[in-house]
Amino acid sequence: MSGVNEPEGAPMNCLYYLTEGQFSQINRWLPSEKSGRGRPPKSSNRDALEGILYIRRTGTPWRDLPQEYGAWHTSYMRWQRWVERGVGWTILKVLQRFKRINLQLVFLDSTVVRAHQHAAAALKKRASKRSAARAAD
Repeated sequence: MSGVNEPEGAPMNCLYYLTEGQFSQINRWLPSEKSGRGRPPKSSNRDALEGILYIRRTGTPWRDLPQEYGAWHTSYMRWQRWVERGVGWTILKVLQRFKRINLQLVFLDSTVVRAHQHAAAALKKRASKRSAARAAD
């Protein structure tokens, strides 16, 4: 997991977190936006990356990503694809070099096993009562 550091003097609602120079160094690791296949993407790699950094910085759920960064699902899927290709780790290492994030390993131990939400309210099955005729047998 990564902790993203706030740049000095930048407000929390700042749209772009990275400078142009920093993004240009990261952008060479990202897949091209113009692959020639399918329709062009609605959001740029810059918007997707900034949205990903916003999620990592604030800890908000993906669905709460502000619309300024594009659709939350687009940013989420790009991040998943980048991680699968190994680009995600490279991006984090470059950001660490810029002193924009602090990479740490976090191990969580949970002894609680959550049940399905309906599991606690389920009615218990009772043994059916035997009829009087069958009980006499």
